[in-house]
Amino acid sequence: MEKFRVLFQHFQSSSESVMNGICLLLAAVTVKLYASFDFNCPCLARYNALYGLGLLLTPPLALFLCGLLANRQSVVMVEEWRRPVGHRRKDPGIIRYMCSSVLQRALAAPLVWILLALLDGKCFVCAFSSSVDPEKFLDFANMTPSQVQLFLAKVPCKEDELVRDSPARKAVSRYLRCLSQAIGWSITLLLIIVAFLARCLRPCFDQTVFLQRRYWSNYVDLEQKLFDETCCEHARDFAHRCVLHFFASMQSEMRARGLRRDTAGQDTADRDPEPPEIPNSPDGLDGGGSGKAHLRAVSSREQVDRLLSTWYSSKPPLDLVASPGLWGGGLNHRAPTVAPGTRLSQHTDV
Repeated sequence: MEKFRVLFQHFQSSSESVMNGICLLLAAVTVKLYASFDFNCPCLARYNALYGLGLLLTPPLALFLCGLLANRQSVVMVEEWRRPVGHRRKDPGIIRYMCSSVLQRALAAPLVWILLALLDGKCFVCAFSSSVDPEKFLDFANMTPSQVQLFLAKVPCKEDELVRDSPARKAVSRYLRCLSQAIGWSITLLLIIVAFLARCLRPCFDQTVFLQRRYWSNYVDLEQKLFDETCCEHARDFAHRCVLHFFASMQSEMRARGLRRDTAGQDTADRDPEPPEIPNSPDGLDGGGSGKAHLRAVSSREQVDRLLSTWYSSKPPLDLVASPGLWGGGLNHRAPTVAPGTRLSQHTDV
């Protein structure tokens, strides 16, 4: 259980590990789907090629789209490509690196399906049985062209009465299956060679550009995650303060109308006419030191909309010592100067 927890924390903290895990999961699902698929060629000259090629290429397309949807970096890449420049320039090299990473992971499952289909040979036999040259086989010498085409269309259906126990059917099927497996193994060998060369030759070149692009692609992903988490934290805190402000206002209104209960056992907090206070530490941080005062500085709907619009249209520069004016686009990110005794109703705009 402890090992599982450590492994889960590793995947949770590493976006790249999560994407690799999803990639392997899609590949495993692909193998399972192909193994459980019931292949039935129509054995009609007009539809064999359509069915065979459709089964060979359509599922990989669907798996490719699923790989893009499951990969969070695909959305981050498009957002980085389409965002306004603002105070931060866009680096095409980072976008190309992210695109390459996304495509590599998204193509894994489709390639597994195509290779399985080629090595199995059923799709290939169904798709190209009607395209075989009859002159390569002596058994067709005594048949008319129409009979040959009908016979070739029935080759994938070994139980059909026309081709059952026919040596010609076995010869054509064996020929197409061998051709399909040769193509499949050739593609497999080519992919292994390309991966081997990329792995072995990459250290021979300067790694500076690669490390920079990898760092900034990870930064863009993590920055968006942290911004989303901070927005959720601000929304929760803002909603909490709005609810407190509502209860404080209703309490004051009920007391103004003389609706307060006058019971002997009433709590001290119920007798207090003042709304609750929000503590503000001198350094602009909350008591836990988490910097929530910077979130509480944005305390109205107009300010929140302005902040989100500024984040989208003008990302801050990647320079922590830059002028504060460049970071906010006119929106003050510093906590307002508020006296420690300031009440919630005085600085919360609902």
